[in-house]
Amino acid sequence: MTHVVPVPIRRLDPDLPLPAYAHPGDAGADLVAAEEVEIPPGERRLVRTGIAVALPEGYVGLVHPRSGLAARLGVTVLNAPGTVDAGYRGEILINLINHDRVSPAKISRGDRIAQLLVQRVERAEFQAVDELSDSSRGEGGHGSTGGHAGLVVPRDPSGKTEGASAHPAAVSGR
Repeated sequence: MTHVVPVPIRRLDPDLPLPAYAHPGDAGADLVAAEEVEIPPGERRLVRTGIAVALPEGYVGLVHPRSGLAARLGVTVLNAPGTVDAGYRGEILINLINHDRVSPAKISRGDRIAQLLVQRVERAEFQAVDELSDSSRGEGGHGSTGGHAGLVVPRDPSGKTEGASAHPAAVSGR
């Protein structure tokens, strides 16, 4: 059974619905636009939601894109996931970007524009060490686990991968 976390919400726009889950079992509650916005191709806009929340200590709100908005309009959350910290009490603003190269995206007041996931968080205590313990992965990163057999990385005449860092794993493609 899913644990239910009470989250106080201040309605900055009383005519808009509270965040809601579309279906039982959904992870994210839909957030709606509090204003009409047109986003030109390749541009971004901060869109008001008309709500502010008081997340309990030890929780975070993660703002994720809605797949339908991305599929239909090419619009997504730029900084996905956006973070709503437990101590933040201001209006939740959604940073939307229009990835369509030709058409502007029209967002109407009341449109579902993002999803809010409320999750528990653990705090880390970072400890400086001289060496890290070994792991099966080691220092492999940025494609080191495969899954992209058709990808051909162009190389410049010096043999270095274009745009790669000087880190040996990035150059060797491990």
